[in-house]
Amino acid sequence: MLKVGLLGAGRIAGVHATAISSHPGSTLAAVSDFYPENAEKLAAQYGSVARTTEEIIADDSIDAVLIATSTDTHSDLIEAATQAGKAVLCEKPVDLSLERARACQTATATTGKPVMIGFNRRFDPNFGAMKAALKAGDIGKPELLSITSFDPAPPPVAYVKVSGGLFRDMMIHDFDMANFMMGEPPVWVMAAGSSIVDPEIGAAGDVDTAVVTMTYADGRIAVIKNSRRAVYGYDQRVELLGSEGLLQAQNMLENTVVKSTTAGVTGAKPTYFFLERYMPSYAAEWAAFMEAISGGGALPVTLDDGIAALAMAEAATQSRKTGAPVRLADV
Repeated sequence: MLKVGLLGAGRIAGVHATAISSHPGSTLAAVSDFYPENAEKLAAQYGSVARTTEEIIADDSIDAVLIATSTDTHSDLIEAATQAGKAVLCEKPVDLSLERARACQTATATTGKPVMIGFNRRFDPNFGAMKAALKAGDIGKPELLSITSFDPAPPPVAYVKVSGGLFRDMMIHDFDMANFMMGEPPVWVMAAGSSIVDPEIGAAGDVDTAVVTMTYADGRIAVIKNSRRAVYGYDQRVELLGSEGLLQAQNMLENTVVKSTTAGVTGAKPTYFFLERYMPSYAAEWAAFMEAISGGGALPVTLDDGIAALAMAEAATQSRKTGAPVRLADV
């Protein structure tokens, strides 16, 4: 039985607590949070205990930690946990700073302990089936990738100010999805972004609407579209055109009922937000982590993958500011 310490007790930590507690091979040994009362509340829900982060990391009986704290703490906690001999699953992104993330990569390499980054969308069954069809050669060579990711409503401006910006906080999932589908990072990144949903987001120095175009060494192209506002629900679609066909992963809907009358044909909206849309993928992500840890196999998502997506976010940030394409190798 793998004993797990959960660092962080916010909304996403609750999702991970469910995944850890539900897996037959793991148990939630302890929970910590910057606000102790939050840790106590979450721990009580799962029959666990609240402890400090330092106590969890120092406890030799705890085998692994799941890091679901604020992004600016990720690298420090990854380093501390691996140096204490623990396996790590850390929420994205690795850090707000690419330089700091790379230093973390160097530091953890000497410990020999596994570090997996939480890009849960790789474990969504729809995207997984799409990747499997691509690997099977069903559409030939991939040529044009389109990723749509629209949130139903913007987050509070207080969150925006500490999130690292749309490219690091929101689009980073899509950068990783592009790498997952295309098999490698791009050569060039070109970004355009505006604040047209909430002027306060622009005043905070961020954007809420953005498009990124990426080109690859062999001429392939990928386009990512993000918006902080889609009034009809959580819009998550991926489309990949290949030399011999097309693959599409459509939205998950609230239900599959379609009404056809003389007034027209209507159906349900997409599920409202990420908890409804991706809950199964979080459980699958934890199962994949457990399989790699218990079986000694390769991690399905590595710290290198986290660095690659963060580098793309940095390139997009630079491109948006300058209006010029950025070579990823120069970031």
